[in-house]
Amino acid sequence: MTTLKSGVLATPQAAAPLAFDPDLVRKYDHAGPRYTSYPTADRFHEAFGPADYVQALITRRETRPHDPLSLYVHVPFCNTLCFYCACNKVITKDHGRSAKYIRYVAREIDIVSSILESDAPVAQLHLGGGTPTFLARDEMSSLIGHLRGAFPFAPDAEVSIEVDPRKVDASTIAFLGSLGFNRISVGVQDFDPAVQRAVNRIQSEAETRAVIESARANGFVSVNTDLIYGLPKQTVAGFSRTLDRVIGLSPDRIALYSYAHVPHLFKPQRRILLEELPPPADKLAILSLAIEKLGAAGYVYIGMDHFAKPGDELARAQAERKLHRNFQGYSTKPDCDLLAFGISAIGKVGRTYVQNVRTLDEYYDRLDARALPAFRGYLLTDDDLVRRDAISRLMCDFDLPIPEFEARHGVVFHLAFAAELLALAPLAADGLVEVTPTLIRVTERGRLLVRTVAMVFDRHLREARAAARYSRVI
Repeated sequence: MTTLKSGVLATPQAAAPLAFDPDLVRKYDHAGPRYTSYPTADRFHEAFGPADYVQALITRRETRPHDPLSLYVHVPFCNTLCFYCACNKVITKDHGRSAKYIRYVAREIDIVSSILESDAPVAQLHLGGGTPTFLARDEMSSLIGHLRGAFPFAPDAEVSIEVDPRKVDASTIAFLGSLGFNRISVGVQDFDPAVQRAVNRIQSEAETRAVIESARANGFVSVNTDLIYGLPKQTVAGFSRTLDRVIGLSPDRIALYSYAHVPHLFKPQRRILLEELPPPADKLAILSLAIEKLGAAGYVYIGMDHFAKPGDELARAQAERKLHRNFQGYSTKPDCDLLAFGISAIGKVGRTYVQNVRTLDEYYDRLDARALPAFRGYLLTDDDLVRRDAISRLMCDFDLPIPEFEARHGVVFHLAFAAELLALAPLAADGLVEVTPTLIRVTERGRLLVRTVAMVFDRHLREARAAARYSRVI
């Protein structure tokens, strides 16, 4: 077993340093939200339905018609099943199913765009899944063409897609580039053959490298790779080799996710043997090693599980205090409403969140009835808006300047958040945060545990005592 050491890893270009304190991580490694939204999705309710979403779209049309938009399309189809996966997916090799799906997504796009009647520019588009590159070329062309016909895209729009390197080749990447995609996320997880066999995802470094090199040759300006630590058969030595190989690929961003084994929630995980998972001490050692290697390779710690090169847009946005979080994680476009299409997709319009139905049959039935497929959502209160801002700034900036916050929201901080200031005291005593009358700052030791700090400001979590619903912090 690897011995863990505490130490501060300096990151370049004035980025905040990151300290790894194993004792502190062990103490605070409990369940908590990821705060891709506040309130979190478990607060959504079915009393909020299609009529409420329509009203949110009308309100935007009447009050903010020219504000930029982000778009998300969920493509649920995959050729094969990865045992660790917790996404809403459909395993199939039948492309007739995806062709039908794209026709229905087009219907949803038409309904939403007709309500908005908007000339607002699209600043971001992201295709997630599932495996978006499951789509045949004519299906992908149809989808992108329909989106561009319904919404005007800004000339510098970020257009990103998630790909499975096992299912694409250089010509596919060139085709995506021709459609305007300029950012790509490549799933890796782990290059260790034993781990790959244990999770049913056999993927070579060579095919991964070919996809990344093709992306760069075809004008993609940002490449992200996804890794997961805590998978079955994973060891410190094996993951060290994976890290070296991924760093050798030189992606612009690296997402380092913690595997959460919850087979009672996600049936594919039942094929993973509990005894093959690395023990907690080894999982922590893998995280420590990853932080050390990525820091030494020059990657900036953005937050949560994200690292980026200093020149990447995420790192620049964080340095300029323009970073924010949405349902895809960290993002560089803080002022955009998010329109989401497809099954289970979650969007944000103004002070509302909305989520679509989760199954294909429900989705088709709703759209056959000429209704939006929204089945639940949430209308934020004034208190929610204030707390969302506090949580977002802590998650993105690692600090909260109190005078600016008071001016922004018209509150007296020590009165509005008296209970929260008391709750921060033990975290401050443990060195996670520093609290003064003018600033709350997440320390270098606390950055990996920023979710723990953010949870203090989550009124819904405190009142519901619902922490057990979430994944662990580390």
